[in-house]
Amino acid sequence: MPRLLDPLSIRSITFSNRIFVSPMCEYSSDDGFANDWHLVHLGSRAVGGAGLVFTEATAVTPEGRISPQDLGIWKDAHVDVLSRIVRFIHSQGSVPGMQLAHAGRKASTRRPWDGGGRLSELEGGWRNVMAPSPIPFADNFPQPVEMTPAMISRAVTAFANAAKRALKAGFRVIEIHAAHGYLIHEFLSPLSNQRRDAYGGSFENRTRFAREIVSAVRKEWPQELPLFIRLSATDWVDGGWDVDQSVALVKLLKPLGVDFVDC
Repeated sequence: MPRLLDPLSIRSITFSNRIFVSPMCEYSSDDGFANDWHLVHLGSRAVGGAGLVFTEATAVTPEGRISPQDLGIWKDAHVDVLSRIVRFIHSQGSVPGMQLAHAGRKASTRRPWDGGGRLSELEGGWRNVMAPSPIPFADNFPQPVEMTPAMISRAVTAFANAAKRALKAGFRVIEIHAAHGYLIHEFLSPLSNQRRDAYGGSFENRTRFAREIVSAVRKEWPQELPLFIRLSATDWVDGGWDVDQSVALVKLLKPLGVDFVDC
């Protein structure tokens, strides 16, 4: 760790040090809106001197939230409050980053301190939980619908539109969340992706969704700003996503504009 406090430059951004605050789910939003909790939580990390401060996994669609209390970036109205937080992070010499996410089949669930698991519509959950294949994450999770090509296309567009809003809010780093069993990871893993079309089966097909999202986000995200991606490097299960596939995917993502892989 001898270089932990050294500056690091990626594209046009120079981080004052290499202490990056990872996205931490807060489960403290209403309709996706940030509030004083997020200002204090994220702002205090910047006051503490971290070089980069990420928001929690921020949903690109309302149905892409893990819980009803997740932070969101799916509509323009979300931008103003986020801008206030961004300005404060900047004022402390830190760089503000946003992690863009879609929960996939792990959506519409209770907050951890409420017990986790499926949240019914009567309790504030939603019906349109989606995944590459109609396989629930676990017995007490929602039954997802298999995404049609049109639904996949809309999801790609949602990530791109979210990146545009993040830029408008003043964020300077985007991280695409492709880990932890959420939607993009669900497409990558043969355990959750059992499709027989252009998005399932072969490595090329299973990585297509991730590559399309990266390309769409990079198109909207300025070339001078860094683009990160978070990967679960392995499922730790035979027949699942593994380190070799992660390495192969990264080799495909670099030419598409990914600068940094968060494993």
